[in-house]
Amino acid sequence: MSWLNKLLIFPPGYGRQSARRGKGLWPALLVLVGIMLWISPELRYRLFTLFDYPFHYKEYKHFGIRIPNGYDVHGIDVSRYQSRVDWERVAGMKIGQVRISFAFMKASEGSWMKDPWFDYNWKNASKHGIIRGAYHYFLPNVSPKSQARHFARTAPLRPGDLPPVVDIEETRGMTKPQIRKFTKAFLVLLQNEFGVKPIVYTNRDFYKNHFAGVPEFKPYCFWIAHYHVANLDMPDGSRWHFWQHSDRGSVNGINERVDFNVFYADSAALRRMCLP
Repeated sequence: MSWLNKLLIFPPGYGRQSARRGKGLWPALLVLVGIMLWISPELRYRLFTLFDYPFHYKEYKHFGIRIPNGYDVHGIDVSRYQSRVDWERVAGMKIGQVRISFAFMKASEGSWMKDPWFDYNWKNASKHGIIRGAYHYFLPNVSPKSQARHFARTAPLRPGDLPPVVDIEETRGMTKPQIRKFTKAFLVLLQNEFGVKPIVYTNRDFYKNHFAGVPEFKPYCFWIAHYHVANLDMPDGSRWHFWQHSDRGSVNGINERVDFNVFYADSAALRRMCLP
C-alpha cells in the first residue's frame, strides 16, 4: 500500500481518535448499567445473586444446634441465602433419629420478585423424598391481589406439596387493622387459587401483636419463629403447627447456616396436611 493510500484510509490522528473513543465508551456503558440497576430492582437482585453459586458443598458431622426434644418430624427452610442446595446430601444426613423430612422454600416477594434459586430447589427437593412447601414474603402495603397472582404464577403447587405459606413479619407503616385486613384478603385469594387453607408464618412477637385472639385467624395453621427457648408457648394459648426454633443449623449440601423447624405431630399428620 502506498503512502498516499495509507494517508487516505488512515488519516493522521486516526489511532489516537479511536483510542479516545474507546476510552469514552466504557464510562458511558458503566453509567448505562448503573441506571439499569437503579431503575430495575429485579435486575439488581439477579445480578448480585450470581455470586452465590457454590463451587463445592460443605459436609458436617452434626447439625450444630440443640434439637428440641419430643418431636419426630424435622425440616428446614431455604431462600436465596442458601443458594443452590444439594438435596441428595440433605436427604442423606441423619444424626441419631433426626433427619430432614420437609423443606419450605421462598418462592416470591411482593408483586414482582422471584427467588432466583426457587425453581432449582423446588424441582430437586422432591426427587430425594423431601416434602416441599413454598412461601411468599407478604408486603402489607402492596396489593394482595397482585401478590397472590405473582405467587400463583411462581409456585406450581402439586398434590403432595404442603399448603402455600404466607410470611408476614413487617408492618411497612400499616396499622394493625390494615395488616389484618390485607393479610386476610391475601389468605382468601390463595385458598381460592389452591383449594386449601394457607399456612401463616410469623414470629412470636408479631403474632402476639397482630393475630393473637383474633377470631378470623383461628382457622389457620401457624408456623412460628421463636429462638433460644426449650419450648414454644403461644401468647393466646392456641396450638402452633410448625416451630422455627433456630436460624443457625448446619446441613450437608448447604454451604450457609439454615433455619431449622419441627412439626407438632407425626409424619402421617404432615402428609395429611398436603394438597390432595
